[in-house]
Amino acid sequence: MKNRTALVIVFFTIFIDLMGFGILIPLLPTFASKQLAVSDFGIGIIVAIFSLMQFLFNPVLGKLSDRIGRKPLITTTLLMTATSYIIFSFADSFLILLISRMLAGIGGSNIAVAQAYIADVTSKEDRAKGMALIGVAFGLGFVFGPLIGAFLSKFGYDVAGFGSAAFSFMAFLFAFFFLPESNLNKSKDSRISLKLIDVKYISKVLKIPRVGLLIILFFIIIFSIANLYGTFALLGYKHFNFTDQQNGFLYGIMGAVGVLVQGFFVKTAGGKINERKLVLWGTVLMMLGLGAIPYGYNFIGVSIVVVILSIGTGILQPTILSLVSKFSPDNEQGAILGINQSLASLARVLGPLWGGFSFDYLGYYAPFLTGAFFTFVTLVLTYYYLRTD
Repeated sequence: MKNRTALVIVFFTIFIDLMGFGILIPLLPTFASKQLAVSDFGIGIIVAIFSLMQFLFNPVLGKLSDRIGRKPLITTTLLMTATSYIIFSFADSFLILLISRMLAGIGGSNIAVAQAYIADVTSKEDRAKGMALIGVAFGLGFVFGPLIGAFLSKFGYDVAGFGSAAFSFMAFLFAFFFLPESNLNKSKDSRISLKLIDVKYISKVLKIPRVGLLIILFFIIIFSIANLYGTFALLGYKHFNFTDQQNGFLYGIMGAVGVLVQGFFVKTAGGKINERKLVLWGTVLMMLGLGAIPYGYNFIGVSIVVVILSIGTGILQPTILSLVSKFSPDNEQGAILGINQSLASLARVLGPLWGGFSFDYLGYYAPFLTGAFFTFVTLVLTYYYLRTD
């Protein structure tokens, strides 16, 4: 794998930033519910607004990074993220919390730029391993972040917010001083559209052979898992009587399993096992995990189900991302990965909205069974239509 040093630096940049993200994610629903008396559906809106900003800004930042480079955008968005966490620490109303999550969503739109960075410094043969590094960084962030958040929450939710801000600012400093620019062939095309929603370009990308299907599969998978974003912690808090610490541990388990799967299995399996088989097996495990979560009964039962779910998602996400990059033109990596990430963000908008609504009005099991059903749809589409050779 070429440019190993650059990969290590971008890995640590993402990891440090995701530690800050991981601190707040398990605490956000219970903070909104207990401290601000926000309804379950309102919590869905709080979670969804983050992803709505990513939907709008991911393709813009992806295209812009093709033009001006990856590093300027990565550093700027890390500063935005740190600022959003400081605002969270002072949130005393639904509106202030909403504003903090909107800014965090814009900052979090750097993931497409990070994926393009990986594409810049890896060969097509090593692309899956490179994309898996992002998954490992996410996973480690979700191992240590929730555990740190569980500890900091004992001192107050504001302290957890300041802790998140500190990690994101550390990531900014790390990227600013050590991250080299990877895009050495910046696009000279001044006609590149920077519209927030470029329907014409999205349509063009979806028509690229295999890329369009893969982006649709990724959208469905992310929608299915996004049903959990605002409801998983509420399920533990309201129906299983889990504490913030126990919810934090469950997110930590998700992260740890993701690290093991993406850091070892996907890295080892890349190039040895057909990607289509990996997608099929990952989909089956994810479907079983989602469907079983509301029936976990207690902390041990839910923990076991979370392991199954996390193995599935750990296989699926880097494999599909690798395939999207593999079948995309080299000079449009940032733009196409930005479109993919943008549509995934739209799925993260719709998932929490439906999750919060169905949890509130249809029953606590509804978001999880919805996710399992749509994952089954992915399984069918993969089996009949996906070809990777």
